[in-house]
Amino acid sequence: MRLKSINVILFFLINHLLFAQNISGVIRDTENNPLFGVTIYNSSNTKNEISDINGNFSIESSNQENKLIISHVGYISKKINIESSGKPIDIGYIMLKNNSLDEIVISGTLREVSKLKSVVPIELYSSDFFKSTPKTSFFEAIEAINGVRSQLNCSVCNTGDIHINGQDGANTMVLIDGLPLVSGLSSVYGLSGIPQSLIKQIEIIKGPASTLYGSEAIGGVINLITKSPENVDNFTLDTFTSFWGEVNIDIGSRYNLKKSQGIIGVNYFNYSNPIDNNGDGFTDLALQHRISIFNKINSKNNSLAFRYFYEDRWGGQMNWNSSFRGGNQIYGESIYTSRFEVFGKYNLSKKTFLQYSLNSHDQNSVYGITSYKALQTIGFIQAVYTQKIQNHNLLFGATYRHTIYDDNTPATEEREKTLLPGLFIQDQLTLSKLETLLFGIRYDNNSIYGDIWTPRINYKLSSKDESSIIRLGFGTGFRVVNVFTEDHAALTGARDVIFLEDILPEKSWNLNFNWNKKIYTKHGTIFDMDFSLFNTVFSNKIIPDYDTNPNQIIYGNLDGKGITQGATINLNSLFANGLKITMGATFIDSKVTSNNTEEYPYLTEKFSANYKISYSLFKPEITFDISGTIIGPMKLPLLGDLDTRDPYSPLINIINLQTSYTFKEIEIYGGIKNILNFKPPSDSIARAFDPFDTNVEFGANGQIIATPNNPNALSFDPSYVYYSNQGISGFIGIRYNF
Repeated sequence: MRLKSINVILFFLINHLLFAQNISGVIRDTENNPLFGVTIYNSSNTKNEISDINGNFSIESSNQENKLIISHVGYISKKINIESSGKPIDIGYIMLKNNSLDEIVISGTLREVSKLKSVVPIELYSSDFFKSTPKTSFFEAIEAINGVRSQLNCSVCNTGDIHINGQDGANTMVLIDGLPLVSGLSSVYGLSGIPQSLIKQIEIIKGPASTLYGSEAIGGVINLITKSPENVDNFTLDTFTSFWGEVNIDIGSRYNLKKSQGIIGVNYFNYSNPIDNNGDGFTDLALQHRISIFNKINSKNNSLAFRYFYEDRWGGQMNWNSSFRGGNQIYGESIYTSRFEVFGKYNLSKKTFLQYSLNSHDQNSVYGITSYKALQTIGFIQAVYTQKIQNHNLLFGATYRHTIYDDNTPATEEREKTLLPGLFIQDQLTLSKLETLLFGIRYDNNSIYGDIWTPRINYKLSSKDESSIIRLGFGTGFRVVNVFTEDHAALTGARDVIFLEDILPEKSWNLNFNWNKKIYTKHGTIFDMDFSLFNTVFSNKIIPDYDTNPNQIIYGNLDGKGITQGATINLNSLFANGLKITMGATFIDSKVTSNNTEEYPYLTEKFSANYKISYSLFKPEITFDISGTIIGPMKLPLLGDLDTRDPYSPLINIINLQTSYTFKEIEIYGGIKNILNFKPPSDSIARAFDPFDTNVEFGANGQIIATPNNPNALSFDPSYVYYSNQGISGFIGIRYNF
């Protein structure tokens, strides 16, 4: 028996020596630099290795075909099929190309730098990140990012804004190619019209960035970088439909001119199927019909883009139609939005460039019997000059922003013109190979509020191999406020709007600490961990008062301070077998202090979390995605002490499933969104049966009086909202790239 066992062992050893040979090679990037820590996975025998510091690798071969999967964070994965020859195989050099997560960022310093080299902590997401669950708009898609939340502001028309780390949506500046196109009036109503098909990557700065971007960048920046014509396919199509009847179509095409290249994209969305699953008599999901047309042309020194957006959106009682618009018979909220943008960049020299934009936002809306018509035009121009002197990397900028705003509200007696010239300077000082210091200051002169200064300073320390990076930062921000363009609750007609005083600009001071760590294991697994602590203090903060009088929203500058502090952690994992796991959590402590009292603000979660798990098979090419969002309880605005609705939202747990199958240039995908069918309670809209307050009695001071027909002293109010009423929905779609 012992001799037989020895013979078996010898047989396998001889067989291994005769037939199991190694496959070796060298992995480099497109600039011929060796890549360390690249995962090489042989799916034929489940063996894996990682490349050494010189890019070399050697992996065991199978007896038949070898299917190698070569992957590395920030690079496009490569698949190689190699037939076994019974001899060692040297496949020579393998080049990996940078993908849209190649660590190139712009938002932190207005110049293209490696994400690893950036002194300012920036989160970077490629367009592929958002494909795990298709969304009908950028406003919905951004919810997949940890610490960033899409906040609905109305249960009826479903408009909203974007919160970063628990801060108000108006504190978030949304840029397109670094230009302030989505701001002011469009910060609430223009987020749906951004074509996702032409987005290359999204960069996020959490914390004030007013030193570079001025007003509205008080709490954070979201910069949408559009694709360049030379880097897109000749034709792309992405279309899907949901079981609710939503239809979304994204089309993109590249074209060539004599001395330039162009790209044109069209997004069309339609939802025309009123549904009332919660039985309150109102549409669960606002009906929408929109089209967005985008055109971008690149030449040698110039990049010029145009975008036109139109949307017809309404929500309300199920029997509403446009003939009831603005009347008091059937309640509806109807918003017509027409928007035009032109923006670009011109390189005057290698060191100097000019950025410019012009946008016009025309809104015609009614909220029941309240009419709100507004027109906002913003012109912007910015000149930037860079100069490197020894270990100083200097940046100088001059900006001018001209805003014209007019509406039909009593608060706007005549058309407002705001002039905002500014100057800024920034110095990135290289202290050593491992240390960098950045400091800058900006001066703005607002034609209404006068001089405004916003300094910042950032420090970066990295290890020799840049696998561990520490960043420290201090920054300030400011924001000039227009309540009607930023706060939808002021326009619903359900509450009267009261201003206690002339509104002053908000200011913020922020401290943050960031630690990034990359770990490469001997089994080919890559971990990328990012941890941050943040503390932001606001003065002159504008907080709507819903409590003093349930029938009013009272606005004024806070006589005290607002504090938002907390921690966020992200973990990205890439395994040798193709499994990818992304997860993150954010913990927020937010409070408002005034007159020796502390209060937690409305619609601010104490914690949130996001996750995405992807696994791919390669024959056939099938990918499975599980993604989810968890949002902690939020304080909600009630209508008084007798209001029986819950003062806090429940734990929100959204789980999405998707499967996609790819063959040649076609990808078919389908799945289920919100598989647990989470929805707010059916009484989210107070007194939905009496939207014009026909049977509500008011006292001399405007307070609601409790009566036998209204024992809880309520009025119609759609501002008690924290998530969509849509619930579970299936979807199926197709993508085609030519």
